[in-house]
Amino acid sequence: MTQRKWIYSKWLCGVTAGVCLWLALGLSGVRADEVRILFLGDSLTAGLGVKKNQAYPAVVTQLLRQQGYSELRGINGGISGATTAGAASRLKWHLKAAPHVLVLALGANDGLRGLSLDSMAKNLDDTIALALENNLCVILAGMKIPPNYGPDYTRRFSQTFRDLAGKYGITLIPFLLENVGGVRNMNQADGVHPNAAGHRQIARTVLPWLLECL
Repeated sequence: MTQRKWIYSKWLCGVTAGVCLWLALGLSGVRADEVRILFLGDSLTAGLGVKKNQAYPAVVTQLLRQQGYSELRGINGGISGATTAGAASRLKWHLKAAPHVLVLALGANDGLRGLSLDSMAKNLDDTIALALENNLCVILAGMKIPPNYGPDYTRRFSQTFRDLAGKYGITLIPFLLENVGGVRNMNQADGVHPNAAGHRQIARTVLPWLLECL
């Protein structure tokens, strides 16, 4: 983009958020408010234990609609118990819906089960690469786990997300469960899965990063 075009696009962004979104994504023939966002994750994304419209993908979609993206569509691709294994194949299946943005929120179950971090990294890497090959704007959700498997495993687990974000130059949400993980009144009785209030907080955490990607 030339400097003149860049200045013009910034002016348009100030006029209407919808035009800014269209310019940012470069979606020829697609109206800004028709953008489709795929949330690919596990039970945290699926909304285990809460109503479908209370899970954070639905909440953040509603927040975006309130900002003018009236026909924006959020696709909840969460599966309870899912690990990063098969993430790329799941993305391939969802590509038929032609999403424009991917929020990749997988890895928590890999860590909680003490699975190979090398495998987790490769699975996420393959998924990110596939998304970028298909011109999706990718947001990677960072995760943290309790130190059950020792400080080295815990450190390497969190570092994996930072390394991948740096490798591909994609947006990284430092911690998906910021102000939710370990906060009693934000979780259900199991202390693991967010309640409706927890999902609203996750949506608030995701929203600015999503807007930055858009």
